[in-house]
Amino acid sequence: MGAAVELDAGGRTVRLSSPDKVYFPERGFTKLDVARYYLAVGDGIVRALRERPTTMERFPEGVTGESFFQKRAPKNLPEWTPTARIAFPSGRYADEMCPTEVAAVVWAANLGCLTFHPWPVRRGDTDHPDELRLDLDPQPGTGFADAVAAAHELRAVLDENGLRGWPKTSGGRGLHVFVPIEARWTFAQVRRCAIAAGRELERRMPERVTTAWWKEERGARIFVDYNQTARDRTIASAYSVRPKAHAPVSAPLRWEEIDDVAPRDFDIATMPARYAELGDVHADMTEHAFGLESLLDLAARDEREHGLGDLPYPPDHPKAPGEPTRVQPSRARHRS
Repeated sequence: MGAAVELDAGGRTVRLSSPDKVYFPERGFTKLDVARYYLAVGDGIVRALRERPTTMERFPEGVTGESFFQKRAPKNLPEWTPTARIAFPSGRYADEMCPTEVAAVVWAANLGCLTFHPWPVRRGDTDHPDELRLDLDPQPGTGFADAVAAAHELRAVLDENGLRGWPKTSGGRGLHVFVPIEARWTFAQVRRCAIAAGRELERRMPERVTTAWWKEERGARIFVDYNQTARDRTIASAYSVRPKAHAPVSAPLRWEEIDDVAPRDFDIATMPARYAELGDVHADMTEHAFGLESLLDLAARDEREHGLGDLPYPPDHPKAPGEPTRVQPSRARHRS
């Protein structure tokens, strides 16, 4: 696998073992290639992760080997990388790493971490999200172009509610739109806002967008995955490498370019040149923090005027007050 190498990562020396280990056989990309990619987009990936409790998605033998999510910070975490204690829906706790510099990212890449999954909170307050994350997830029969169409209308919904979103590719077929918010609301309230925005989008594009939790009800539409805002649910960060054969990355985008790009345009070979030319196109996110009052009002109107309350949580979450049944509709009909 070759002798270990030492990399300069923002002024720190990070040791990379087995640098020639192939992580992406289809393209021939190695662990060293991944580490160099993260160095090339260093300020951008750190902006996306800074001070956030982060779960590592690790592939020690590359994308064709076994993988696992590591929520608890490794015991050998460098002393210069802080941690934060987060609470799971079960009530249990874990201390997660909170990257603050690119050296922490490269250190994690040495462990086979390809994708970083940051919580939407900062380590100073782990109970109040500072991002509203909207996931536009293509269902069978739809694709990236459908997600783009939904994203344009979502942008209008956000604008009408005094909000601004920043789009990025998921690294797959979908799009994510992140909205920086004031850290004043609970996970449940932020999730309520995601549902409200999704329902408004669904009203405007009923044949193309759905908030249906059950797959059998979604059809060939874009699913607004509101449960990505539930506690302990995370979305791959901007610039994260995704575990697919061609080594794609989750690429931050400008609104004016989303019609002209495709997810495969962005991988660990192409993103460094884009970054060198444009820098972090989401860098100004840190200058904003919006309020959620308008979306909360929208949610209240939906409930008051249309009888639209909560939607099902993920199966590993405790039952929430006012949550509808988690029984799959076809099974419910069968039982009746």
